[in-house]
Amino acid sequence: MHASVGDDLLLPGGKVDPEAIQRAIEQARARGAESGDGSADESLPRVTFTLQRDLDTRLDKYLTSRVTFMSRTQLQKLIESGGVTVNDRPAKPSTRLASGDRVEVVVPPPPDKGIRPEDIPLDVLYEDGHLIVLNKRPGIIVHPARSELSGTMINALAWHFRHVSGGALSAVGEEFARPGVVHRLDRDTTGCIVFAKDDQAHWKLGRQFELRTVDKRYLAVVQGHVEPDVQVIDLPTGPHPSREKGYREKYVVRHDDLGKPSVTICRVRERYTLPELTPTGRFTLVELELKTGRTHQIRVHMSFNGWPIVGDDMYGGRPFELAGGERIERQMLHAGLLAFEHPITREPRVFTAPLPADMHALLAALRLGVTHPVHVEGVAPLARFGL
Repeated sequence: MHASVGDDLLLPGGKVDPEAIQRAIEQARARGAESGDGSADESLPRVTFTLQRDLDTRLDKYLTSRVTFMSRTQLQKLIESGGVTVNDRPAKPSTRLASGDRVEVVVPPPPDKGIRPEDIPLDVLYEDGHLIVLNKRPGIIVHPARSELSGTMINALAWHFRHVSGGALSAVGEEFARPGVVHRLDRDTTGCIVFAKDDQAHWKLGRQFELRTVDKRYLAVVQGHVEPDVQVIDLPTGPHPSREKGYREKYVVRHDDLGKPSVTICRVRERYTLPELTPTGRFTLVELELKTGRTHQIRVHMSFNGWPIVGDDMYGGRPFELAGGERIERQMLHAGLLAFEHPITREPRVFTAPLPADMHALLAALRLGVTHPVHVEGVAPLARFGL
């Protein structure tokens, strides 16, 4: 093997140097920023290998020994997308290499070394070169925080990009171990969440959240009968005044200078009455539209009004025991719909996530009692969420 182009991007022995690739990308971005033409992100480093002998091997297998931070699956996708040529011609992963062949590779950014990839299952609703939308499962936090440096969605995404789809998270927020994080969901909240895969997409998506043009709809099962059918909850929220253990993570309604404007539109979808649970057998399925995105906003607003979310013990919600003894012990809150303008193509995109199994089981149990459907304007059919 002889590398004739991009020699400065190789380690001794002919393997691609991920740190040199990252530096080259950063330098290209800096040049693009100085010129103001925004074209730097489209110019990825290229490395060319000229084979000095017959290897009798496939192209994809050969590249796994050269671009070691990419999996064979990722390299196959890179080849199929036109990122690799052999003798200046498009190639296939199965292309056999011979002496004198010239292999040119457009090398994508390596995965971030600060985040350890972990093989954690992800439910991908949509992915392209700029963003990825997931249906978050319960019990997982979005990014490393404090003592929890593993087992997060960021760790799972690092593995996904390395072994499945390719690419990386944007560098925005990287210094806080939050690369690509545009918004967050609580540990036990499920549903739609979007991550940015490049800086331009990140800033543009973040701007949409800032300007409140993103449509965020949640479904929640709460205790009590919520009335009226539609209402705007406009109550400022902020951190709990006590810093003692057990309170420092909580938020409350605050009308002082620490309270930030928080607005939630609450629409009733169904009310339930289970006579055998009287006097506690009254529940409501609500759709909640966020106009702001404060920490624990929905949970605080519903609890303050006397309708805590089922299973949300932090804010007064009680567990629910299903037939067979299974207990619902997490908050029944699901980010069912997320709609925004694609940051690059500017196409309107709408994503919906089906309800998780435990929430689906809870609603099935509640519907065995007396169910009162409510028809209000501006809501998505419940069938879109698997109901």
